[in-house]
Amino acid sequence: MVTAQMSPYLLLGFLIAGILHVFVPGRFYSKYLSRDNKLSVLYAALLGIPLPLCSCGVIPTAIGLRNERASKGAVASFLIATPQTGIDSILATFSMLGLGFAIIRPAAALVTGVCGGLLVNRFVPEDAPSAAVEGSCRVESGNKVWRVLRYAYFEMMQNIGLRLLIGLLVAALIQVVVPDEFFLHFGSNPLLQMLVILAVAIPMYICSTGSIPVAAALIMKGLSPGAALVMLMAGPAVNMASILVVRKALGNRFTVIYLLVIVGFSILCGFLVNALGISISPMAGEAACHPAEATMPGIFKLLCSIVLILLILFALSMKLFSRFSKKNPPAETGTTVYTVEGMHCSHCEAAVVRAVEAIPGVESAEASAPAKTLTVKGSASEAAVRAAVEKAGYSFIPRPSQKA
Repeated sequence: MVTAQMSPYLLLGFLIAGILHVFVPGRFYSKYLSRDNKLSVLYAALLGIPLPLCSCGVIPTAIGLRNERASKGAVASFLIATPQTGIDSILATFSMLGLGFAIIRPAAALVTGVCGGLLVNRFVPEDAPSAAVEGSCRVESGNKVWRVLRYAYFEMMQNIGLRLLIGLLVAALIQVVVPDEFFLHFGSNPLLQMLVILAVAIPMYICSTGSIPVAAALIMKGLSPGAALVMLMAGPAVNMASILVVRKALGNRFTVIYLLVIVGFSILCGFLVNALGISISPMAGEAACHPAEATMPGIFKLLCSIVLILLILFALSMKLFSRFSKKNPPAETGTTVYTVEGMHCSHCEAAVVRAVEAIPGVESAEASAPAKTLTVKGSASEAAVRAAVEKAGYSFIPRPSQKA
């Protein structure tokens, strides 16, 4: 029932995300984020909210913006606001949690992003950013309609498909295993509910779309809507991997503000939701509580569910095939294969490729997140490749020294 309820909105959201990816050039985003003022912070949040970037995908994008001279405040605003929501998750939130959550979720992302950016502008001094990489962004070629569909229904499925399936499975497990009104044990102290959710959500990784069915199931088991919003905000916005990368790339003070803003504003927004009485939509509640008694999905929703599941399975099977087929690529003259850790999705691969292809002497580069490999063709030294990879925010594993 949960899949049937979400699938039409997810398919539409993925399509819109593909259109944004293909028709809105990357330079459009960095153009408005380079000034150290309030408007750049606002633009960063507004531009980031509709983007379907997860917390791992947003990191290389934000570092790329920083390398193109975006201000630290704008980078913080983008980092905080973008992973909390996206056009796909907004539509899915409306389908599962109702109009109230669909409105307050992007609004909360906007507020937290802007406030976080302003605080960074105030307390984190600007240093001289490295020179912008000229011509480092490859221009994609090919039919634009095909590129939209490929990104929407293949690349995005590879990036978040597994986590979305896990979210749906966890939601079903919660419905079956967690006793009814379990969270009412904390009902007299809503802050305790939120702190428990934060303790679970911050270390783990959960995407903005995959968190929705979990939140719906928890609400129907007695979790307050405010605590559910805390999970919807903090879970996608941050995880241990992103914390380590942000600290390495942008510094300790930046990281502290980044974390405090996400934690503090998610709790404040949670209390606001409870005060306003915003709750889950009745239709979703009936489906979550009494799936056997709920109205069976229509033929359109059923077809959308089948299409969504097939697309996810196909994308994940191709990702698994890529993990093994690219593990030991055939040797080629002038080509070197390196190991790079920390890549999780196509956005990560693109960030590494952009950084390496900007090195003098590199003819071409190809990254594979599943295989953790970076294949470089050209005469660039290993030291130069390592510097570029680490500057992009990833871990470069040196090759074993070879003796003559």
